[in-house]
Amino acid sequence: MAIKFQYNKTSRQELEKQLRVRERALPTLQSKETALRMEVKKAKNEMDELEQKLEKEIRSYEKMLGMWNEFETDLLSVKDVHLSNMKIAGVIFPMLDSVEFEIKEFSLFNKPKWFLDGISTVERLAEIGIRRDFYDLKVQRLDYARKKTTQKVNLFEKVQIPGYEDAILKIKRYLEDEENLSKSSQKIMRDRQEQKKKEEEEGIW
Repeated sequence: MAIKFQYNKTSRQELEKQLRVRERALPTLQSKETALRMEVKKAKNEMDELEQKLEKEIRSYEKMLGMWNEFETDLLSVKDVHLSNMKIAGVIFPMLDSVEFEIKEFSLFNKPKWFLDGISTVERLAEIGIRRDFYDLKVQRLDYARKKTTQKVNLFEKVQIPGYEDAILKIKRYLEDEENLSKSSQKIMRDRQEQKKKEEEEGIW
């Protein structure tokens, strides 16, 4: 990234100010990146656990497939999901608190005895599946925030901070050279004036 600057003290002061801002922000960004990385790993583990739990639950009912063929899938539907917000490393995410189901009215006398247990089982499986999907969404959002933070850390650490330091050094050297040149010019002028004065004095005598 090319940093625009002028070879003067005002430009140098502005660059030094921008450099300080980035140097102060960098440790915070690095901490945020580490926190988000840990949260991504944690959320992935939780999502994997829910996936395994769901598969285990489904496998445990495989021997009852015959009964499930009698089950009416439209008896149960998701009425609402209750959410809350959670803040992780400055990033807000929706969290699933609970799932509210709606059961369609049916006659217990006309259905097998296991229907109520079946409804409870489907509710449990559906909730696990919904929670897993929420963790998947959480992982995606956390990972996106982590990538954006990593990009900013790299921008500050590898591009902007070295760029500002280099620009400040160039201005510093230029101003030093200009000052030395000015001093040399002044010395030459003084020497000439003294020489001229000396010549004038010798001419009088």
